[in-house]
Amino acid sequence: MSKKLFSILLLTCMLACQDNAVEVASYSKNNTNHYRQNRSPLKEKPYLELPLGSIQPTGWLLDQLERMRDGMTGNLDEIYPEVMGKRNGWLGGDGDGWERGPYWIDGLLPLAYLLNDDSLKAKVQPWIEWTLTHQRNDGYLGPIPFEEEPEPEAGLQKSMRRDWWPKMVMLKILQQYYDATGDERVITALTKYFKFQLEELPETPLDHWTLWANRRGGDNLQVVYWLYNITGDNFLLELGELIAEQTFPWTQVFMNEESNALPTSPWHYSRIKRYPFDSEEINSLTVSQVGSMHCVNFAQGLKQPVVYYQQNADDQYLAAVKKALLDMKKYHGQPQGMYGGDEPLHGNNPVQGVEFCSISEEMFSLETMLTITGDMEFADLLEKITYNALPAQASDDFSSRQYFQAANQVELSDQLKISFETQNHGGTDFVFGTLTGYPCCTSNMHQSWPKYVQNLWYATHNGGVAALLYAPSEVNLLVADSVELKVVEETGFPFREEVNFTFSLSKSASFPFHLRIPAWTQGAKILINGTEWEGSTENQTAIVQREWKDGDQVSLRLPMEVKSSQWYEFATAIERGPLVYALKIRDKRVSKDRKDGYRAFEEVYPTDAWNYALYQQDLNNLTASVEVVEKEWNGEYPWNLEHAPIELKMRGVQIPEWKLVNGAPEFPAWWGGRTTDKSQIREITLVPYGCTTLRITEFPVYN
Repeated sequence: MSKKLFSILLLTCMLACQDNAVEVASYSKNNTNHYRQNRSPLKEKPYLELPLGSIQPTGWLLDQLERMRDGMTGNLDEIYPEVMGKRNGWLGGDGDGWERGPYWIDGLLPLAYLLNDDSLKAKVQPWIEWTLTHQRNDGYLGPIPFEEEPEPEAGLQKSMRRDWWPKMVMLKILQQYYDATGDERVITALTKYFKFQLEELPETPLDHWTLWANRRGGDNLQVVYWLYNITGDNFLLELGELIAEQTFPWTQVFMNEESNALPTSPWHYSRIKRYPFDSEEINSLTVSQVGSMHCVNFAQGLKQPVVYYQQNADDQYLAAVKKALLDMKKYHGQPQGMYGGDEPLHGNNPVQGVEFCSISEEMFSLETMLTITGDMEFADLLEKITYNALPAQASDDFSSRQYFQAANQVELSDQLKISFETQNHGGTDFVFGTLTGYPCCTSNMHQSWPKYVQNLWYATHNGGVAALLYAPSEVNLLVADSVELKVVEETGFPFREEVNFTFSLSKSASFPFHLRIPAWTQGAKILINGTEWEGSTENQTAIVQREWKDGDQVSLRLPMEVKSSQWYEFATAIERGPLVYALKIRDKRVSKDRKDGYRAFEEVYPTDAWNYALYQQDLNNLTASVEVVEKEWNGEYPWNLEHAPIELKMRGVQIPEWKLVNGAPEFPAWWGGRTTDKSQIREITLVPYGCTTLRITEFPVYN
């Protein structure tokens, strides 16, 4: 037996043991579910999502959502009217009728209800009303197909109206709308639509019109199970099996042995083929290959095996996803938690891009898998992406974004020649704009923060409450025997080590409180009303079971240690707790408008030196060589150089031979020697990655 096969089998056994423990616990005598649990025969979930609006952001997180309200998320209909205006097919018009309109509403809707903002709700409602009131008698839902495909129109996706894929986004929207309002029309419409799918899919399968629905069928499947849990209609389980059968075989591809050989049908060719891979190609396709798959398809496909696992509880589906994440980090990973994909997977060179849509969709996949499995590794990765990659890719006022970001980027201009898509997007992939690069991210970026807020808190399967992701917030829910609980979470996390919770209860009650203990911390402590809790932690989860009283306080202390990690060509990144740190580089901004379809955008150039390496001897003793500076911070918006709540000070050595190549900080051909020129030695400042626009995150190392 090979070492790799043995490792996979061992991982599968470990997952099975963990899963069995959850399953036994879910049938305990204290099984009090106030929130939607999976119906039999679907596998019970350890964590149950709360209705939209139960969780409220506070502090800087509320500020983040308000900036979205005042920026593109709340105003995309005015900023991008040619797509989001009345001509959109999801409003009955003759214009854009594919994914972009639903993408926007998939973020705008949860934002509207989290902020309880009537003006935002009013922008959402026409999309809901048209969809619900214009469903065909046979169950078809969505833009009215043209009898003859229209002539192309610049900037619009008018065709492909029958495609299954964009409807999957609207299914997510309708699910959220029902959770927020209880509008029974949603249940009626989705029941009709899923009956339509069950009848139509055998003749027009998911890949009939485009490959996208085939790759992203997990989104469809997820809402089928959601509806089944409400109605109990058995035909939905039949449909679930059919959708799983027609979806790209992610489990098999994830489990294939790694290979660096190029796939026989590279991604750019698969775009134009209805079903690009035959069985022989499927057997040889792997996550490890450059160009093997579309980066957003991976982010969305990641959850499909775990979603299907609810109906077919075979541990291979869990093992496949774990292996996929390990392979992705090994072959394409970047320190901020994401992977290189500009749109095809491209390896782990830190100057190449990470598409914004990949961040949005991988976050949603991790959130989905966390509730199904209770696996805290998914929460750890979600936290890293959210507090590093996510805030770095949009402007502070949420009025512009990058199509691609990179771990090492020190010039953002239309002369940057590093991405796969450079020739297709006029060199605008890395600059900050509204329609630079490709417009999908302009529409899809909005779901990330609101859905993260929705997943800060869960109900447990046995009448308790769980805080698995940490941010300033409040939650209201029912626990134990319908006891009303409000928890206020006050914290400077992820910049500070302490998270404090205050309980308000309608009456005293006994129930469990779950707290995630991140893998990056050692010596975590839990204090209850000032007294240290002496219970044990299993599977990165502390379960505090006790009788809780009104006014009880819990303090979670998560020590953060400065650590290093190794990446591309043995370059090193510096991390502390959930945050990755990057070189602080001040910049100047230059506005540019070429009067083309990419609109005006902003280029960014460095005003500080950036070509520094780290010392190996300092890395050998980070505790002594790095000074942690906690700056005064009142909890205000933190995601820029001016307001970064924390900095790291350490030594760096400037490398004159490290220069830009076509605008990118490609590593010098050789490094690793000694320097005797003390004039090149500097104190350098590192700040949280999410606070940067220009950055060096992966550093060369010198002796």
